[in-house]
Amino acid sequence: MTVERRALGRAALLAVPGLALAVVGLFHPRYLVIGTAERWTMLHVAGLFVFPLVGVALVMLMSGRDDVVGWLVRVTAFVYAAAYSALDVISGIGAGYVTWRLGENVIRPDEVRYLFVIGGRLGEVGSWALIACTVVVAADAIRQRGPVAVPGVLLVPGAVLVHSDHIFAPNGVLGMTFIGLATGWLGWVGLSPARHQEPTTHRRSRGSRAGRG
Repeated sequence: MTVERRALGRAALLAVPGLALAVVGLFHPRYLVIGTAERWTMLHVAGLFVFPLVGVALVMLMSGRDDVVGWLVRVTAFVYAAAYSALDVISGIGAGYVTWRLGENVIRPDEVRYLFVIGGRLGEVGSWALIACTVVVAADAIRQRGPVAVPGVLLVPGAVLVHSDHIFAPNGVLGMTFIGLATGWLGWVGLSPARHQEPTTHRRSRGSRAGRG
């Protein structure tokens, strides 16, 4: 398999989590009521297996990196994955399932509101960690790759939109779309053939040294 085909496959793989959550967001109810509780619950069950993969994809961009930047990305991605999964479980699956099971004509107890309170606080931690992670990734990509990495900066507004609007349409969907596309782009840039080619001047100087020897 050529380097270019590997890069394309990796880019597609890294884009999937964000884009999948963008699609889920199109069907995500804006409010949790008895009429939306079943769909709310099922979508968050599915999301439980996808939300952490957004962090995994960002960490994969740091493959082979053992410097401060690499570890900053790993730590912030882990905090995002753990805290945002807690939001998904508590405010998504927990609150949704309780509301669903209560059925119609039953007043939702305050305990469900308490679930949203603690879930929301954990989600805030997770979404701030995601913003921090994307800032580090985007800045490092520009530093390492220059102008070709500029589309990767979409990671940051994407994370900000998710912070402000979860994956609700339209803003949250747009945010996850930005994250998916930008992560995929940086995956492509990171494995593009140019990365594996020595600069022309370096090859020439090395060749001239060999000729003199």
